[in-house]
Amino acid sequence: MTPELMTQVVRQTFETMLLVSGPVLAVSLLVGLLISIFQAITQLQEMTITFVPKIIAVFVTLIVTFPWIMKILSGFTRELFHNIAFYVK
Repeated sequence: MTPELMTQVVRQTFETMLLVSGPVLAVSLLVGLLISIFQAITQLQEMTITFVPKIIAVFVTLIVTFPWIMKILSGFTRELFHNIAFYVK
């Protein structure tokens, strides 16, 4: 395996990882920001107020985006298996 090919595979892996995890991280960040603003306004500093809504939002996001995530991951895996002959050289 050449260094250029290895660099390409690693780059595709990181791109796929960021693409798949992006929606979940974005929703978690948005919900956390909204809850922080709510806590600053009301001066409620309870930890469960931040934890429970984030978990619910992440699970809902995973359920909604699961078909898209599986399509991206299966395409990436299919491409890896398709090009395995190039990687072995």
